[in-house]
Order: sequence, then C-alpha cells, then structure tokens
Amino acid sequence: MSVTVRVPAKVNVQLAVGAARPDGFHDLANVFLAVGLYDEVTAAPAGELRVTCAGPDAEQVPLDRTNLAARAALALAERHGIEPAVHLHIAKDIPVAGGMAGGSADGAAALVACDALWGTGASRDELLDICAELGSDVPFSLVGGAALGTGRGEKLTPLEVGGTFHWVFALARRGLSTPAVFREFDRLAEGRDVPEPVASPDVLAALAKGDCDALALAVSNDLQPAALSLFPELSDTLAAGRAAGALAALVSGSGPTTAFLASDAGSAAEVAAVLRASGTCRAVRTAEGPVAGATVV
Repeated sequence: MSVTVRVPAKVNVQLAVGAARPDGFHDLANVFLAVGLYDEVTAAPAGELRVTCAGPDAEQVPLDRTNLAARAALALAERHGIEPAVHLHIAKDIPVAGGMAGGSADGAAALVACDALWGTGASRDELLDICAELGSDVPFSLVGGAALGTGRGEKLTPLEVGGTFHWVFALARRGLSTPAVFREFDRLAEGRDVPEPVASPDVLAALAKGDCDALALAVSNDLQPAALSLFPELSDTLAAGRAAGALAALVSGSGPTTAFLASDAGSAAEVAAVLRASGTCRAVRTAEGPVAGATVV
C-alpha cells in the first residue's frame, strides 16, 4: 500500500518584510497564492526512512534527514510514537531553490501522506502545528488557495479570490539561498527605519474581485531589491517579461524565479514564448491560481 499526495507551488503577490527580530526571523505580511505547478510525494512502507527524488533538478534535492519531507515524517512519527519506517518518493516539478516553496510543499505533502499511510488521524490543527515547526511556508502548502501569512508567515488567514489569475514563471540559471536574501535585505536596510509589515488593502481587494489589472498595480515584494542585488541578471528577465506584455513582473518570494501576471491564458502563452526566446532564463512555465493545497490523489 502507498499514498500519493499532490501539492502546489506558490507565488507571493505581496511580501512585506519587517526588521529582523531578536530570534533572527522577520515579521511578514505575506499574501500567498497557490498555483498549478505540482510536486507529488508518495509514502510507502519501508524498513527505514528513505527519500528518493526524480524530475527536473532532482540532483539538487537533499535525500538525507535535512529534507523537509523526511523531517515531516520524523515529526509526525515522534508525536504518535511510531517508527518512521517509510519510503518517501518525490516526483519533482516545482522549481528547486526558486522561491516557489518547493521544499515546503514536499514537507506538507509528506505529512499528509504519512498521516494517511499510518492512520494517525491527526487533526487539521495538529498538521498545521507540525507544518509551522517545519518552516514558514509549509502551512500554506498544506492549505493552498490564497491566504495572508503573518508572524514569520506561518499564521494563516484564508482569503477570498473572485477569479482565476494567469501566471508565467521564468526559471533562473542558478538558485538563490533564502537566508542569503534575507541577510542582504538586512544589509540594505541598515540605518533606516523598516516599517511594520501590513497587508495591502489594494492586493486583498483585487484578489477578492478577481481583477488582474488591479492586482498588477498592487503586487509588491520587499525582498526583490535584495534578490536583484545578489543576482543582477534577473533585471533582464523582468524587463523581457514586461516588454512581452505582462501586466506585472516581480521576483517570486526570495527568488530567483521571476513571476509575470498575464490578463488571460492566451496572453500568458505569448509572454512565455517571448521569455523563452529572450535568452534571459533557462526555462519558462505557465500556471493558474488559486488551486487547492496538499491533496491525496
């Protein structure tokens, strides 16, 4: 017997970042939107905990106990007094180290898969509690849809979305470390007051109405200057997408994936074609959102 869980990537339509806290984290106002690029995690009985991975950039995924999928299995097993004897296979399609929460998605998917495989009967609140222990983006990967994340991003408030949003994602030629981007954010912020992060009313209203033109005017990412400082070539990708007719262009989360909002599926396909031909990125994907979070398939 095995259990397979499908889990989506995310894009941040707003990422407001506060000053560094004493614990090293930052308070955030993080407006998440789940989009239809998916990883699948399959949990099957095994003699011991084992992780395997296949798909684009699979060689970059750690297969030891630092992998968030492995950590999720260990956390659930410890809570329920179970031996974590499970083989977790990750079928990878979310970009690795791309600012789209691929590792977090795998953690959420493994948690749901192991809960089903072991029959632990964990409540939604317990699963979300474990997700928050694993990482700031993991709870949203479980929930999906659209949500405002506060605290360090793990405290979620579901958001209403009044339509479908069409996105193009340009994958960069190398990764970016999220901790490195936050360190650069702190360096760039030295000597100035960093305001408290708050959700943009314009972003929330645009999502609720399903208004892509209004959302394009409101999207923002406080980590974008830090990502561009560490990876200046991303500016060329952003410019190419804008020139191709994207309504908005921004770095996704901590990057280096860049995200482009399009008015409809046809426009998304046109933007994607121009980006592919631009030579500014290694691959291009299109996706729609919102979509459901981690789901047994």
